[in-house]
Amino acid sequence: MGQLPVIAVVGATAAGKSDLAVELALRLGGEVINTDSMQLYEGMDIGTAKLSLQERRGVPHHLLDIWPVTRTASVAEYQRLARPLVEDLRSRGRVPVLAGGSGLYVRAVLDDLEFPGTDPDARDRLEKELAETGPAPLYDRLKSLDPVAAENILPSNGRRIVRALEVIELSGRPFSATMPSYDAVYDSVQIGVEVPRPVLDERIELRVARMWEAGLVDEVRELAGRGLAEGRTAGRALGYAQVLRYLAGEWTEEQARAETVRATRRFARRQESWFRRDPRVVWLPFDAPGLADRAIGAITGAS
Repeated sequence: MGQLPVIAVVGATAAGKSDLAVELALRLGGEVINTDSMQLYEGMDIGTAKLSLQERRGVPHHLLDIWPVTRTASVAEYQRLARPLVEDLRSRGRVPVLAGGSGLYVRAVLDDLEFPGTDPDARDRLEKELAETGPAPLYDRLKSLDPVAAENILPSNGRRIVRALEVIELSGRPFSATMPSYDAVYDSVQIGVEVPRPVLDERIELRVARMWEAGLVDEVRELAGRGLAEGRTAGRALGYAQVLRYLAGEWTEEQARAETVRATRRFARRQESWFRRDPRVVWLPFDAPGLADRAIGAITGAS
């Protein structure tokens, strides 16, 4: 058998990706590279379900805790950090195991994706417009300029609408022309962890309850002192945005918790539809007997 492919463990939040990734890394001589955009942030531990050192079982994990919460996430910057890591691991005979549910970050590592530059002036102008009018007028503009991009972006996702309009303005090309293709730069296998929707909904509710018990409110309070609310990306993270509203007196704690469950379930559906569109993902039931063995079968069969 030659060199093993790059492995990505994908799927919805609360599906069990992190644990499977650790198991695969242990068995195949691998190391984990984080592909969860929110686990990049330092101190965002409870609300992102970041594995503890004990849960990592001695497997090296990369690209965790690298950005302060005030930093705006950039998938282009992430790609610049992740690609050399993959190359380094492979050169040392280690198997890179990507783990996380941020679809674009997974694709930024595996596929031939180029990210257009940014223009701070255009971005600021569009961000101001978003703050003043909300996303609807900007989304209407995007629909007329690039209907394909509009179809792939939620009307409520102000940040992505702004980015799409910025790219169109900068490049004079449709934003959809820069959207991910399935042209891989590495030999890779993506393992999708499949959880039936009713079960996933229950798991999400349970996970949020555990986060609350583990001290999510205190974590958010502490991060608020480090500028979390001003963070354009981190401040909007699931759980964190809701607790910030509770701490600001806008919601009761119960409202914040219920809304975290609701928003996480909504997000999980979007993740599933993103990964389902990729025909290369090999889906395995989360509760399959010998899940890791089946995943290894798919990986070694492809190498």
